[in-house]
Amino acid sequence: MITGAVLGFPISHSLSPVLHRAAYEYLGIQGSYTAVEVRSGQLANFLKEVAESGDRFDYLSLTMPLKEEVVTLGYERDPLVQRIQSANTLYQKSGNWIATSTDGSGFIQALSNFGMKEFNKTLILGAGGTARAVAGVMGDLSAHVHVMGRTSSRESVIRSCVEKAQFSYLPWDSEIDFAFYDLVVNTTPAGAADLLAESVPSGPIPVLFDVIYKPWPTVLAQRWLDQGGEVINGLELLIYQGIDQLDLVVDIGASREDLAEHLRRVLNRQ
Repeated sequence: MITGAVLGFPISHSLSPVLHRAAYEYLGIQGSYTAVEVRSGQLANFLKEVAESGDRFDYLSLTMPLKEEVVTLGYERDPLVQRIQSANTLYQKSGNWIATSTDGSGFIQALSNFGMKEFNKTLILGAGGTARAVAGVMGDLSAHVHVMGRTSSRESVIRSCVEKAQFSYLPWDSEIDFAFYDLVVNTTPAGAADLLAESVPSGPIPVLFDVIYKPWPTVLAQRWLDQGGEVINGLELLIYQGIDQLDLVVDIGASREDLAEHLRRVLNRQ
């Protein structure tokens, strides 16, 4: 019996329960997966209450605003989390919680599924937990990684996520030249990048990977599509990072792409 949950706030919009339950059914696994509202500053108390109650979770998916908070709690962290200071997963090993991130690996698998493996200039919108995971992997795949953040206080942390690429941290600018890049990744919360839609040019534009999947399309994604650009939906990241989470606690066995295609059909009906 596998037991999991997604934690965060707000959480009612999350499709993680649908995804993980569908994966259990597809793989023939008995399991339970729920959504639990945990606000900023409450994660430590939630985990303490779980331990005291005797309840058991094999793994926990973490979304906003907990991806950075979990890193401060003193649990074992793998080297990736140590570097990017963000985790989207807690899983049990020998009775202890381990923090890891599947956002980066899921992101790369989603890009690969669209035939994208080589990059020159990448722009990441936002500098939170998901942005750090994306910067961590794109720093190895893209010659240049630029991050446009809404506050300068996050610059040093996200800069440390990028090891190989040339890095620049840009101030938030509604007149950003998107055509300069070959990949743009929006990691900001819903609505935060709406004003940037006015800067989407006509003519050749890069691929947009918008990690938001609800509401969909975002204002930015719709403008991108209207201008003839290609957009990768945030459901793709949700699917692949979720498969990687489940793989931490159970032997998936089946073809990842077969499972991904099944989950894609299920989520697109929601």
